[in-house]
Amino acid sequence: MSAPPALHIREANAHLAAVHRRAAARLAQHDQQLRAALEDLGRAKDREISALREQLLTSEATVRSLQVAVHQRDKLVGQLRPRADLLQDICHRRPPLAALLVTLEEAERLGPLPASDLSHLLSEGPESSLANCTQEEGDEGRLQPTVFGTTV
Repeated sequence: MSAPPALHIREANAHLAAVHRRAAARLAQHDQQLRAALEDLGRAKDREISALREQLLTSEATVRSLQVAVHQRDKLVGQLRPRADLLQDICHRRPPLAALLVTLEEAERLGPLPASDLSHLLSEGPESSLANCTQEEGDEGRLQPTVFGTTV
């Protein structure tokens, strides 16, 4: 075998050098495209992080506002609780009070006893069911007639 002529070797070397240059240029271009894509991705992530930080600040402000509102409502509930307890107590006592009012109205409708009946009852003595004795006022033994009436 004989050695290839020098011209062929130079042409082959030139061809290989051209292929190598094209490959290097393509690699450099591809590398540049990847760097640009990476920079775009980095900027997009930075924008996303910035938006998320802003959203976090907004959410934290909302949470603080809601905490203040909850605190104010808790304070209001604390102020209203005694009144609510009082109203609850009134509601529980309402039926007996209504019955008492009906009874007092019935007694008022009956009216006072005529004066002649009062003198008859007073002569019966302290056993009378319509008389009361007020010993606290120093009226020992003195009977007072009981008369129904309301100021309602």
